[in-house]
Amino acid sequence: MSLTPPHPNPARQPSLFSTEAADPSLADLAGLLAGPGEVVRMGGTARVSVLVDAAWRVHVLVAELGARGVPASWEPTGDGRHLVRTAYATTLAPLALAWLRGPVKRPPAAFHLNGRRLRLWLAAAGAADPAGFRLRLGPADEECWPPVRAALAAVGLPAAFVESDEGGPAYRITGRRVARLAELVGDRPPAAPTAEWPGTHG
Repeated sequence: MSLTPPHPNPARQPSLFSTEAADPSLADLAGLLAGPGEVVRMGGTARVSVLVDAAWRVHVLVAELGARGVPASWEPTGDGRHLVRTAYATTLAPLALAWLRGPVKRPPAAFHLNGRRLRLWLAAAGAADPAGFRLRLGPADEECWPPVRAALAAVGLPAAFVESDEGGPAYRITGRRVARLAELVGDRPPAAPTAEWPGTHG
């Protein structure tokens, strides 16, 4: 008789959301769109792009996108930042269809977060601060913020909003929730500074 329960143990339920719960997929790019990432359509194709503030983020994102079969390129923007973007691809069209209302980015009704989506968001726009970790949002994406906040809470990450004049717009994870974030996003990528990845600093 097997000792393995036929259904997940409720005490272990959070692991279903972790990076180990499923193989990398194109759906994970929704994590970039939850943050400052953008998606645009062209005919039957789409492209995802995100502006990042550090070179290490470029390395991590290019590797993460490559693991999902999405070639990515990058270029400096002249202000110390870097634009990471995929090629236009038919495989990204469903993501654009789900997220765009005309030109406006908005999470689909069934939007949720998991470890792999959070990992991409953190790699693109997560930063440690004295109170915990900030996950940066798109400055013009106000309509996205409430459903993204709800999705964070649904995976055990209730977050406080950070105003623009305090380093936002962003959501801040604090206290014991930082350990939860670390559990969800998995091991620090080699290119990421220790201080910029939850569970490896302090």
